[in-house]
Amino acid sequence: MQDNKDKHSDKTNRRAFITSGAVGGTLGMLASAADAGMPTPKETAGPFYPVMVQKDKDFDLTIIEGHKKSAKGQAIMIQGQVLDTNGKPIEDATVDLWQANAAGKYRHPHDPNPVPIDENFQGWAIVPSGKEGKFQFKTIIPGAYPASKTWMRPPHIHFKVSKRGFVEIVTQMYFPGHKLNEPDRLLNRKTAAEQKMMIAKKTPGDIDVYAYNIVLEKA
Repeated sequence: MQDNKDKHSDKTNRRAFITSGAVGGTLGMLASAADAGMPTPKETAGPFYPVMVQKDKDFDLTIIEGHKKSAKGQAIMIQGQVLDTNGKPIEDATVDLWQANAAGKYRHPHDPNPVPIDENFQGWAIVPSGKEGKFQFKTIIPGAYPASKTWMRPPHIHFKVSKRGFVEIVTQMYFPGHKLNEPDRLLNRKTAAEQKMMIAKKTPGDIDVYAYNIVLEKA
């Protein structure tokens, strides 16, 4: 079993990995919507943007610094690239991500979902896009949760991406093939082309990798 010292050593290595911009070839799976000049569709930030202070906001949401246990749920990697509408990479954009835990609970004091908070799940990360605008996160697949008595939200991850000189994007990334995507009231407001941009592409492996690009338009 991996001891705590080894976990923190691994975490330091992972931090170095993201800042180096070393993101794998999964990005090639994405159709380049940027070629058509289409920015990533905007979406509501929702009511659960993080408000609780936390020191650990690095790209690995599955381990909180100082904790011995990892987050519950299926671990995944998200790999992406921040591009402009001409398809050119945008380095040093701020990539801000937050999500519910595996049970569908946000780490937010006003989330009414009665399921428990996972004390070992970071829930929120902020990193800069590195070389060629690339970014990477390690996280877990979020759980679905009730938005109302008649509406279950599909698993999704919130992104807020900004860079001086570009229009800030707040959007949501969805998971391919999930049964709750089709009836989702927010996703259904989008065109087929917009939905395609908002649903990640999956590459199975030892750990599933989801490719998701963000396209910003100039201000």
